[in-house]
Amino acid sequence: MEIGKIDTELQTVDSVNQTKTKREKDKLQKKLRRLVGQAVSDYNMIEEGDRIMVCLSGGKDSYTMLDILLSLKRSAPVNFDLVAVNLDQKQPDFPEHILPGYLEKLGVEYHVIEEDTYSIVKSVTPENKTYCPVCSRLRRGILYNFANRIGASKLALGHHLDDVVETLFLNMFFGGRMKAMPAKLKSDDGAHIVIRPLYYVREQVIQRWSQAQAYPIIPCNLCGSQDNMQRQVIKQMLQGWDKEFPGRVENIARAIRNVSASHLGDHTLFDYLNLKVDKKLVPLFKA
Repeated sequence: MEIGKIDTELQTVDSVNQTKTKREKDKLQKKLRRLVGQAVSDYNMIEEGDRIMVCLSGGKDSYTMLDILLSLKRSAPVNFDLVAVNLDQKQPDFPEHILPGYLEKLGVEYHVIEEDTYSIVKSVTPENKTYCPVCSRLRRGILYNFANRIGASKLALGHHLDDVVETLFLNMFFGGRMKAMPAKLKSDDGAHIVIRPLYYVREQVIQRWSQAQAYPIIPCNLCGSQDNMQRQVIKQMLQGWDKEFPGRVENIARAIRNVSASHLGDHTLFDYLNLKVDKKLVPLFKA
């Protein structure tokens, strides 16, 4: 009798925990849908008839991006298609079966591109230099070409708000430029539009959602094998601010979207050379 009572109490506790977990998960999904939907609307990221190539790396960010875009697609006022694309860069021990298995269960159209960029990046990157610049250029060129092949009108990347702010400080500290990541970008050749649907989303929200969804995460062993990357240093700086000054990172992100060119110093953005007083508005003072 006592054992039966304990079992009943345990079942009740388990039921309460499951209800709480579902409630928290629903709240997270609503937040993600709201933030992604707002970014899509603010920057007109998705239009009628778009065929969007969702670049899937196997990390938490791109999984979340695909997940939320699929959710928005079901209720969006415009019709658009999603195509998941993964670039297999032939990194050692890359688990080739994970993404195809996951995407087949989702029932989404997908393609896996096989290109050995890993060997190229390793061979051309000087010792003690980061792999990212060469790797990103190679990856971008391959993805642009594949977008042409499948008739994609846009490419969706999984960069989030933290990535945007980190890039701002990297460019300021090490490049002497006030430059971050745009929510929507036209490629240099003018042939492609890149969108970042997670533009308003903090990384910590994505992390929580990823854990709730139990995505089959594939780590990047290329970048992860390098210590003391400057981006990691910036990331730690932002994490410190989150603890000591909550809201600071979000304010910086808002500042990126609220620029007063006349209060900066770039004379190519504001015509300082011809800035003159309007004599009609100068008050006249009589002695």
